[in-house]
Amino acid sequence: MIRPAQTSDLDVLLSLTKACAADLLNRGIDQWNEHYPNQEAFASDFDNRVLFVYCVATRVVGCVALCTEMDQEYRSIEWLTNTTQHLYVHRLAVHPEHQGQGIARQLMDFAEDHAQKAGCASVRLDTFSVNKRNLKFYKARSYRITGEIFFPKQSEHPFVTLELVLNQRTKEK
Repeated sequence: MIRPAQTSDLDVLLSLTKACAADLLNRGIDQWNEHYPNQEAFASDFDNRVLFVYCVATRVVGCVALCTEMDQEYRSIEWLTNTTQHLYVHRLAVHPEHQGQGIARQLMDFAEDHAQKAGCASVRLDTFSVNKRNLKFYKARSYRITGEIFFPKQSEHPFVTLELVLNQRTKEK
């Protein structure tokens, strides 16, 4: 079940993303660290009512932030669409114990449906260039690579920006 986050979820989400960061690091992927994701990011997502959680029974095992404001780091990217209404996916995470069960797919289905209902032209996001599993996941969902950005406090490697143009996806169905 996907629902809006509650205040009581914030500590759980920090624990969940720390478990994800440790799992990624064990696989040689230094995507997340002590700087990100952090309490401030989740608190801001919560305050802006853009944070959603995925629950198995009553346990929070996944999350995603669905924002409509473009982050400063994205300003230099040549996006596929020129309109001003887009959905930006941030902090998508599934606890390592629950990965491989289709939860990330359900969270992205939710995000894309949310964007479609809001009249957005596209869904935009970034993922770590070293994380081949994520790149394959988004490419399989018809996302197209639009550029690279750097988060110096996270890694020396770039993050890849991707975009799914929603009206093209609708026409292809």
